[in-house]
Amino acid sequence: MRQVLSGIILVLFYGCLVPFPACGNPRTEVFNIGDYGATGSGKQLDTQAIQRAVDEAGRRGGGVVYFPPGTYLSGTIFLKDNVTLHLESGATLLASTRRDDYPELAPDFRSFTDQTLQISLIYGENLRNVSITGGGVIDGQGAAYPEERYEERPYLLKFVSCRNVLVSGLTLRNAPTWVQHYLACDFLTIRGLRVISQVNWNNDMMDIDGCSNVHISDCYGDTGDDAITLKSTSGRICENVTITNCILYCSSHAIKFGTESNGGFKNITVSNIVISSAREKEDFHGRKRGKSGISLLMVDGGTLENVVISNITISGVMVPLFLRLGNRARPYMEGVPKPGMGAFRNVTISNIIATDVLGYGCAITGIPSYPIENVTLSNLNFTFPGGGTEENARAEVPELEGDYPVAMMFGNLPAWGFYSRHVDGLRFTNVVLSVAGADLRPAMLFDDVRGLDLDGIIENRAEPSDTPMLVLKDVRNAFIRGCRPDRETGKFMRIDGSSGSIAASGNDLRWVKDKFVFGEGVDHSVLIRAANVENPLSSPEGL
Repeated sequence: MRQVLSGIILVLFYGCLVPFPACGNPRTEVFNIGDYGATGSGKQLDTQAIQRAVDEAGRRGGGVVYFPPGTYLSGTIFLKDNVTLHLESGATLLASTRRDDYPELAPDFRSFTDQTLQISLIYGENLRNVSITGGGVIDGQGAAYPEERYEERPYLLKFVSCRNVLVSGLTLRNAPTWVQHYLACDFLTIRGLRVISQVNWNNDMMDIDGCSNVHISDCYGDTGDDAITLKSTSGRICENVTITNCILYCSSHAIKFGTESNGGFKNITVSNIVISSAREKEDFHGRKRGKSGISLLMVDGGTLENVVISNITISGVMVPLFLRLGNRARPYMEGVPKPGMGAFRNVTISNIIATDVLGYGCAITGIPSYPIENVTLSNLNFTFPGGGTEENARAEVPELEGDYPVAMMFGNLPAWGFYSRHVDGLRFTNVVLSVAGADLRPAMLFDDVRGLDLDGIIENRAEPSDTPMLVLKDVRNAFIRGCRPDRETGKFMRIDGSSGSIAASGNDLRWVKDKFVFGEGVDHSVLIRAANVENPLSSPEGL
């Protein structure tokens, strides 16, 4: 009787909420896997019984394959058009740990992942209108797999070239590798997931790979690698994506575009995210911190453009923000030409708070002749620990054009806040940079930057310093206004190299001893200064 009532409720629920079939369509049917022989014992393999229910639903034009409470041990399940897997609260789909229960799958759609992972617990390719929903659990038993043999570790979920995909409400845990991989899908919705996976290498929370029209919301993640990752491991662009209202703990990059970027990224918004790596114990990798809060990485051709990121809190990571245009130029499959140089432009990042980070500093870097273009950062409040040395401040940062991009790739940067190099069109507005300990590096260093606009930058130092707040090297066409260095800073700005056309106006420099200093051979006429407050009006002790 209980199962009959559950079936009636599911028919009513899915007939009204699932986008297929339409509300009231009498063809909506419920297929209880228990009726097809599933035992739910957690010991006997239920793969064939589950697949029979899925196949029957597919033959009848679609429906809901229902998992009642119980534990269902299974190998690969192949989804069908118009079919929903619904795991009731109390139901667990438990991945088999036997390699023979996972047939190797070679998708028709080719990508770089052809060279790595080819097995999955739940798989769909070239499907329409498919869902996995409910309050149940999918458990990959990932700790049972040898970490060094990645090709034998299955995904929990993999969808390739599918349209109208919904994954909602579930708990996904203990994946052997990436928890979820969505490749070349269109109209994808992921919402309300709880993803906990700290048991093996490559435990990415989700990888959105060359997909379009994607909405991700209201998810919680605690994973042993990257959290929400956008990739383009083929020539297909990843575009029209919204990510919002999520809480992310991770051991690597919490929000990450790349590293594979062949097809590029376009029209992406990310908002209302809490990022943290603060844990009471070490994670699977022996780390207590993630590598970065936000990383945007373009190294394999493609174009990244039209990205808006806002309302983010970050704590406990190594580096809060990392933007990189490089030239690894790796083809996504054998026989495909080496990609040309990529592009990185039109990015807006705002309303970010970052605390409890390490002292590397944030990097925004292109490469010579290929700058990052048109980046705006506003309403940032970042606190760094200090500890930078004179050696760090003088260091020549290598280009590393072809290296794998990771937030700490340059080591301790020559600026404790932001180091920006090879950028055209860079704007910082309403930014508070604080350093908790002594640091002999400047707060911000700009090298080979064109079109620099600094408006309302505040530097807060815990200890007095004779280090300049700003260093401009080979910077042209810059406007610095409304900035206020710490009242015990010895210098405001140093200008080096072949800089030119720099204007400084309306800055509060009352307590700075040496307002502007110039490197060897720099003509003082490159700087126009006007309407700055440069004479103390009262004793600083009275502040």
